[in-house]
Amino acid sequence: MQENAEEQETMTTIEEENPNQVQAVEDILPHNLTILPLLQRPVFPGMPIPIAFTGKDKVSVLKKAMEQDDGYIGLVLAKEIDEEDYTESELYEVGTTFQIMRLIPIAPDTMQVLGQGINRFKRKKTILVKPQIRWEVDHQASPKVKPDQELRAYMMAISGEIKELLKINPLFQEQVNMVVSQLNYDAPSMTMDIISNLLSSSAEELQELLETFDLHERAKMLVGLIKQDLEIAKIQKRISTQIEEKVSAQQKEFFLREQLKAIKKELGIEKEDNESEAEKLEKKLGELELTDEAEKVVEQELEKLRTLNAQSPEFNVTRNYLEIIADLPWGKFTDDNHNIKKARKILDQEHFGLDEVKERILEFLSTIIRRGKVAGSIICLVGPPGVGKTSIGKSIAHALGRKFYRFSVGGMRDEAEIKGHRRTYIGAMPGKLIQALRRVEAANPVIMLDEIDKIGSSFRGDPASALLEVLDPEQNSTFVDHYLDLAFDLSNVLFVTTANQLDTIPGPLLDRMEIIRLAGYILEEKIQIAKQYLVPKQLEETGFSPSEITFTTGALKKIVEDYAREAGVRNLEKQIRKIIRKVNLKMAENGTTTFKVKKEDVESFLGKAVYNTEKLYNRDTPGVALGLAYTSIGGATLYIEATAIRSKGPGFKQTGQLGDVMRESSEIAYSYVRGLLSEDKEYAKFFDEHFVHLHVPAGATPKDGPSAGITMSLALYSLATGRIVRDKLAMTGEITLTGKVLPIGGVKEKTIAARRVGITHLILPIDNKKDFDELPDHIKKGINVHYADYFKDVLKVAFEK
Repeated sequence: MQENAEEQETMTTIEEENPNQVQAVEDILPHNLTILPLLQRPVFPGMPIPIAFTGKDKVSVLKKAMEQDDGYIGLVLAKEIDEEDYTESELYEVGTTFQIMRLIPIAPDTMQVLGQGINRFKRKKTILVKPQIRWEVDHQASPKVKPDQELRAYMMAISGEIKELLKINPLFQEQVNMVVSQLNYDAPSMTMDIISNLLSSSAEELQELLETFDLHERAKMLVGLIKQDLEIAKIQKRISTQIEEKVSAQQKEFFLREQLKAIKKELGIEKEDNESEAEKLEKKLGELELTDEAEKVVEQELEKLRTLNAQSPEFNVTRNYLEIIADLPWGKFTDDNHNIKKARKILDQEHFGLDEVKERILEFLSTIIRRGKVAGSIICLVGPPGVGKTSIGKSIAHALGRKFYRFSVGGMRDEAEIKGHRRTYIGAMPGKLIQALRRVEAANPVIMLDEIDKIGSSFRGDPASALLEVLDPEQNSTFVDHYLDLAFDLSNVLFVTTANQLDTIPGPLLDRMEIIRLAGYILEEKIQIAKQYLVPKQLEETGFSPSEITFTTGALKKIVEDYAREAGVRNLEKQIRKIIRKVNLKMAENGTTTFKVKKEDVESFLGKAVYNTEKLYNRDTPGVALGLAYTSIGGATLYIEATAIRSKGPGFKQTGQLGDVMRESSEIAYSYVRGLLSEDKEYAKFFDEHFVHLHVPAGATPKDGPSAGITMSLALYSLATGRIVRDKLAMTGEITLTGKVLPIGGVKEKTIAARRVGITHLILPIDNKKDFDELPDHIKKGINVHYADYFKDVLKVAFEK
């Protein structure tokens, strides 16, 4: 820096003593210069600076300039740089003549240049582009006129701003001190250029300053840029001061706390962190009834905790592990309700109907109460959505007087969700079951596993297989979670699972559960549920009293029949909620305080009826029969239609998105009916002369299942003989090639679906007689059931006047 200052002083003296000599130096500068682009900012004349250039081509240009051009090159800021070939870069028109003093290699293909800007130049024309850029330039000599009063005023302003900047930001302090101490009002151009080299303004602003040749304009612009730097420096100083104050306060608090801790330790008031934590956990664990295995592991972990440094990552891992063990309910049980009458009363209060389900649940509860433990009972509630499976699980816990915890396994794909993560990585956690026990703080809760039929699997394992141990009464007494790596007794937990269907539950898992089916509700049951539970609940949630908004029985019946015909009551509750919202708005607008929802009001609130396709339509043509189907959302009616087109040969076609099972059933029905009528002279040639088309509406709904055989057979028989099937008749059953009617499942759901659409005659396989007899009387009421052993029994009922 001293050499630079001396050199600067020499130049200043030359400029003051002999301006003509300086002009002569500028005249002898080469007018053809090799050009190198600058990336960050332009270079101003007057001050020695180091610059680094990278690239073989640029290093070659620098060496050549030293050898052939006396070290003179042109430095120009690039508007847009081409990284691969710098000669293709877009450059500004004004640059700085730069004289290289020394080249210092600092890395392969990288050269540091020590040199000084001499003066500005402007491009006159481009002489060469490849392999290097060469321009013919006009050197712009610095004006040597004596500054007027305006320019001297600018120079004084610059001096004041620089001194202010120096107080705030000591960066470049030595250079600025040198400039300020030698500030020469008679040589403003050189002074301004040196100061410009120190500014932190943007490249565009500095280039504009470089291109400003008029000294007054340049001074004005320089004052503005210095003020910008000054404002930025003030903000930086304020931020820095705030941070320093905050850090100082934290350091002070830290040192004081450490001193206090040391004093307490010396006085015996406080122990080390690890010893203190170990004692707390030891006291907490001592109150639990740990198994022998758990006690051994706990003692080992406590010993490790005492020896570990409190700042060690393993200290936190060990402490968390011991805290989870301490939070588990080892030997903690809630007292069961031993009054079975009270349990029945709770179930009746919280659920309407479902007598068979309640009876099964009470049988389980009475066994648990008698034995004093769960005795290996795993209940699986199966039924359509909205029939109350989850709420029944809560009622079981309420009836037993146990704590309740529910989590869904639907979509679960990670085995660790059940069995926990191993303690080999950060973020390891115990499985859902251990977490559930930790939260309920009892070893005998009711835990509900919702949507067990929708459990998944992936590369992370098979959660369904992990549940095999959990739901097996012979294994879950020694359930081992991967995180705990200890056996925990789950045999006192009453597990209740829910599912919409059993088909997707793996066989070994299903084998461990007691199945209780919830078939759904008929019209009368839904009306009572709405009156007793749904309407009061929604009124309470909306802020109304039961007397302010009332529903007539006719209104509820219309809602159920036309808008909420599903097996469950969830959609019924949604429709009631929707009506209450609309009534609320109407009352607010009219200023009324009470409202009665009548049958004729329902359509104005809910719009046109949603369900009308399932209603019976007049079957005035042959070839139409009504079947019954079982779906995941309950029972449903299923029309089957057949038509014939006269042709030269036989043919058979099925439509309606039928699955493989139903397609096979239709082919069996076709073969059987064709064989049956071949013995009748009147209809023997019907199938030989007609192409038969069998359709199952609606075509957009996929259908499959082994219970439509007799319905398809009857539709084909009706088509061939021209006889119309009797009205209000539905049927279900599978058929064989010999005409034998096979039993089916879902009798209750299908009977409810038949009642829903007003069926009065029902045909069932004879082997399903026991299933129908077990149905409650209110479901069987008004239905004449006929049992079929062979298809001829179906025909006797189907065409009876």
